Amino acid sequence: MKRCILALLLCLASAPVLAHGTVVHKNSAEERQHLTEVPQTEPALPFDLKLGGPFQLTDQNGNQRTEVNPDGHIQLLFFGYANCASICTVALPLMADVVDDLAQQDLPITPVMITVDPKRDTLSTIGPGVEKHHPDFVGLTGNEAALQKAYDLFSIQHKVVFNDPELGDVFAHGSHIYLLDAKGQFLTLLPPILSSERIEAIIMKYARIGS
Repeated sequence: MKRCILALLLCLASAPVLAHGTVVHKNSAEERQHLTEVPQTEPALPFDLKLGGPFQLTDQNGNQRTEVNPDGHIQLLFFGYANCASICTVALPLMADVVDDLAQQDLPITPVMITVDPKRDTLSTIGPGVEKHHPDFVGLTGNEAALQKAYDLFSIQHKVVFNDPELGDVFAHGSHIYLLDAKGQFLTLLPPILSSERIEAIIMKYARIGS
């Protein structure tokens, strides 16, 4: 059911909007004209999608870590793997840029990656893999049951699509960044196609609501 909701949201985001409220427009030109005449309001927050929940995994230092941030910081969560050569190379550096930019505005953010490749993202390898993007990155792994619980909570699907001679198994996996509050509650989805400036504006909005 969650996957269906996500698919619907993505379709709606990419489709032209010709109807809103009780108003139906004949074409996009009429719709644009109406939108310029009617004051627009911000969408309701927080994002009403039932994702997230309690999990317990192990970080690169061997410490048990739950969805709650021990430092009381907002969190950016991504599901990937440290040696990923595709979407991770976009999402993880993007998360690092956002963390640095918001730190300059006195808003500390913790970037977190939960591995979808625990065979290679071990306690000894996951740390260097994520810390090359940012020293504050938290890499989380665990046993099969603990990881699967986290995947289920965030509707994550992953599978090996082929084996690369240099990189080994290459996984297909989710691409969204999840914004969580300090208690680990899901706030919204952040597609990595957004600019760092847009993501930072969204985070600041949620930070103001929570303050």
